[in-house]
Amino acid sequence: MAESQWSFKSAVELSAALSTRQVSAVELTQHAIDRIERHDGKINAVCVRDFDRALGAAREADAALARGERKPLLGLPVTIKESFNVAGLPTTWGLVPQKDFKPVEDALPVARIKQAGGVILGKTNVPLGLGDWQSYNDIYGTTNNPYDLGRTPGGSSGGSSAALAAGYCALATGSDIGGSLRVPAFHCGIFAHKPTINLCAARGETPPPFPAIPREGDLAVIGPMARTAADLSLLLDVMAGPDPLEGGVAYKLDLPVARHQSLRDFRVLVIDSHPLLPTDRDVRAAIDKLATDLSKAGVAVARESTLLPDFAETSRLYMRMLLGFLSAFFLPDELADCQARASQLSPDDRSLGAERLRGTIASHRAWVLDAGTRAGLRAQWRALFKSFDAVICPIMPTPAYPHDHLPEQRLRTIGIDGKDYPYSDQLAWPGVATLPGLPATAVPLGLSKDGLPVGVQIVGPFLEDRTPLRLAELIEREFGGFLPPPLFND
Repeated sequence: MAESQWSFKSAVELSAALSTRQVSAVELTQHAIDRIERHDGKINAVCVRDFDRALGAAREADAALARGERKPLLGLPVTIKESFNVAGLPTTWGLVPQKDFKPVEDALPVARIKQAGGVILGKTNVPLGLGDWQSYNDIYGTTNNPYDLGRTPGGSSGGSSAALAAGYCALATGSDIGGSLRVPAFHCGIFAHKPTINLCAARGETPPPFPAIPREGDLAVIGPMARTAADLSLLLDVMAGPDPLEGGVAYKLDLPVARHQSLRDFRVLVIDSHPLLPTDRDVRAAIDKLATDLSKAGVAVARESTLLPDFAETSRLYMRMLLGFLSAFFLPDELADCQARASQLSPDDRSLGAERLRGTIASHRAWVLDAGTRAGLRAQWRALFKSFDAVICPIMPTPAYPHDHLPEQRLRTIGIDGKDYPYSDQLAWPGVATLPGLPATAVPLGLSKDGLPVGVQIVGPFLEDRTPLRLAELIEREFGGFLPPPLFND
């Protein structure tokens, strides 16, 4: 097989080829390195290269394979989001003052990937502080979308999604609090999985120079990215589980199996509209086609349900709780500006921008009350999942848009079918799953009329991550999945 034909093989396929000695880990790694060196001048996805150590790991993998050893990721090329600590490599989060920070210890998920035999090629680019759906910073520059270099690859795991779409690696890591796994997957036409909150211990996915200590996320998660749904499960099983320093002292992970194995057995609720943020015609058309195809395949498909939580109130609550967390890290001047603007808000202003502003100055008492409302929201979702197995809905309102580096995001807009909306209101769709901590799998559905990827997220029941992952596998098998970008399909 020609070397270039390995570029877009799945991790499962590559693992089988390694086991049967059709290819060596060193050959796969060198091929990936050559591809990055050939193409990444245009994409700028891999911002930190670790090729010498990768080749050393590949040689060790080949020796292990020759001894008959089998590990889940043995010999497979992987990239790591820049925000994860990798011993000896910089972790900056795009923060210029931290450009020389190099941790001495791997993040727990990185250590687990290495223990499983993964070959780490390097680290992928992120936006400043992981706070954007674009991926650019003053240290590493701008990452471009492989389908259109003038557009965003998404963020904050945009380097990871671009690396996968361009065929650099089989697997990648990401993280997500405002869609940072699912949005770049959507914009680059790949798969990603936002796990149930705290399913994957995130120690070492830490802003520098803070110490890498165990922590529980309130909204944020880490998770896998890949070009196939089955590969997501492969990497999730490596990353998942409690931190051995804390929960792992007493608890072991035992995820339930998927509710169904056959496509026709699933009960699905399909939603394409949000009361506060529309979706454009390309996204709606892709969702409508999927709903029709699922119905034809025998799936029980509903397009509305009284059990569905109120998306408007969900988004308002999410904006407050998200900014309540993020604003803890605002600089004093930025926080003072938020306080001044919040003091001018009318009590009748229920816009998402107003709720974000309220969240930045909310008291702990207000947060506790909001957390109680969120507990009620989780109960609503539990009730819904007695009647449905999954909810399919948009990830973002439009396909990838041109780069927009206007420093103040509150002044940016997003055009949806000819009308402008506040840029940050796009949080509404990722927040559907983020706020209640539910698992959500991003699935590509093909290309828009302009050749840009479109897709959906499959939201599943709490801690039943295998259910949306299985449905994603079945949709991919039945209707197709990743399509290589024409510019880099060589």
